[in-house]
Amino acid sequence: MRGLAAISSGALAVLLLAPWFGAERIDLLAGLRDFGGESVDARILSLRLPRILLGFFAGGSLAITGCVFQTLLRNSLATPYTLGVSFAGTLGAFLALSFSSLSGSFGPLRTVELFAFVFAAGDVLLLDRLARRGQRLDTHELLLAGVTLNFFCGAAILLLRFLTDPLRLRAMDHWMMGSLQIGSVRELAPLPLLLLPGLWILLRQARVLDQLAFGEQLAATRGVDVGKSQRLLLVAGSMVTAAVVALTGPIGFVGLLAPHAARRLVGVMHLPLLPAAFLTGGGFLVLADTAARSLGLLGRGAELPVGVLTALVGAPLFLWLLLRSR
Repeated sequence: MRGLAAISSGALAVLLLAPWFGAERIDLLAGLRDFGGESVDARILSLRLPRILLGFFAGGSLAITGCVFQTLLRNSLATPYTLGVSFAGTLGAFLALSFSSLSGSFGPLRTVELFAFVFAAGDVLLLDRLARRGQRLDTHELLLAGVTLNFFCGAAILLLRFLTDPLRLRAMDHWMMGSLQIGSVRELAPLPLLLLPGLWILLRQARVLDQLAFGEQLAATRGVDVGKSQRLLLVAGSMVTAAVVALTGPIGFVGLLAPHAARRLVGVMHLPLLPAAFLTGGGFLVLADTAARSLGLLGRGAELPVGVLTALVGAPLFLWLLLRSR
């Protein structure tokens, strides 16, 4: 419990400090008093707060899904993107970005987000069909099928980039880097609808994950419906990942780094581990995004995409954790 309390305190500190920092310094208290008004502080704050909220839920969702997939696939290097969800969502987003006729929105979702979500969801359904053995999933075939779909979608992305108008390539590259930039709180409207059901399912399966961690046969002898649980975890985790990719683009290393960091503090039992991974991933991504929007890029006035920063920082951190675990 001490580890979970420490993680919670760290995440809360990050959330409280993040609004203070950025390319422009603001008077936070003045911005809060005039929130929704016309002052400069209030306007900047109205942009930062939704972004911080998106970063916390996106990072937490990637972390909790990475933790689930590492147990489900019995592979400590598994991430939310191992099964091809990221590249499938990117392919859908690039299709929407390539053709002006596809620009628009459906309810709260823009076509870019909608196409990314639909393609990522299609990837999940195809994986379920390819890896199913009766009522169970063959995790070895699931992993192989996911890697194969990654290669296929990657090749399709390259072909689409080759055929696309060069003027549209910048928008595609920016989306591919991953970003939390949103214009207003209204753009968060799809967040509860897309994320919360999947997260609720994953948290409810914490005790089942404890049993699956010991192997399918032992879990079955302890009363776990292995096939049903595997499919439920696969679909819920992949749909959460699809939602994050649709809203932010692919943001790497959060789903790999945060679960390993959380395990070192709270252990391997999933009931405390899943919330700890969520808080660790959410706090890490908010911290990375705060640093990204505070850094100037050689006077260009451009903002470093947070997906680039998480990879640059996450890789050395993960290697350090790996060496410490020895």
